[in-house]
Amino acid sequence: MDPLPPSPIPFVALSLFLLFLLSSGLLVVGGTTFTFANKCGYTVWPGILSSSGSSELETTGFELAAGGSRSFQAPTGWSGRFWARTGCTFDGDGKGSCATGDCGTGEVECKGGGAAPPATLAEFTLARPASAKDFYDVSLVDGYNLPMVVESRGGAGACAPAGCAADLNRRCPVELRIGEGEGEACRSACGAFGKPEFCCSGAYASPATCRPSSYSQMFKSACPKSYSYAFDDPTSTFTCSGADYTITFCPESLPSQKSSTDSPTPKTGGGVLLEDNSWLASLATGASPPTTARLSFIHQSLVIVATMACILLSL
Repeated sequence: MDPLPPSPIPFVALSLFLLFLLSSGLLVVGGTTFTFANKCGYTVWPGILSSSGSSELETTGFELAAGGSRSFQAPTGWSGRFWARTGCTFDGDGKGSCATGDCGTGEVECKGGGAAPPATLAEFTLARPASAKDFYDVSLVDGYNLPMVVESRGGAGACAPAGCAADLNRRCPVELRIGEGEGEACRSACGAFGKPEFCCSGAYASPATCRPSSYSQMFKSACPKSYSYAFDDPTSTFTCSGADYTITFCPESLPSQKSSTDSPTPKTGGGVLLEDNSWLASLATGASPPTTARLSFIHQSLVIVATMACILLSL
């Protein structure tokens, strides 16, 4: 008697189980897509710094011409910051420096170097398993060099735009102002004066003792959806689940929250701290793959079918 052909049940069960993992977010393929758009009237050189414990992205710095854009993926669980360097001069070998946001490597690639203040920063911590949320903000704590806005695409949750569309260089007090033209920037009070009450250091190293200064209040009034000093209120941190993001330099205006998401999912709270209250102190230094919070009919059906297949295998 010829042997019976192998049963297809194990293959079907494995396929259904993998589909279940994908639909539930426990198995994630790909990552988050970041798109940089330059609406300035001049070239900028975005810089990228990954936090400790996060892998480097495909580039740590690049040239972005006026009107240009570039997209790439960040792995799940990535954490780090983006900024734009301005007034840069690089030779044919990619050697040179920038007037603002320079990362100190003497090259287009930043290779682990951060932005020299003053610089407008976009900060991200992609979803943690417990919350299934990305956390993001635009910070003026290290000063300001150009307008920047972060917008989400296709996510669920609050997903509000963050950033500063105002030209703070025009409003910058003379005692904070540096440079001119493409090298113009506005320092923070901490960067300009170095005093503990401005830097939230020493006896002022807590939210109770470090209060907003007249300078940080000027930043906040012009850019209410940005961090203005180290212990700014948590409404300046935003959350979204399962989104991609666009970082726009020199946007014409800050988009409304209504247009910031393609999802009809009811909105939930916006600016919140991470579960361990560590956001204001620093970016999270590690991360696990993001998950999604959406449970659909298909998802539930896959759970039932996968369970039935496992029962059949045990017969």
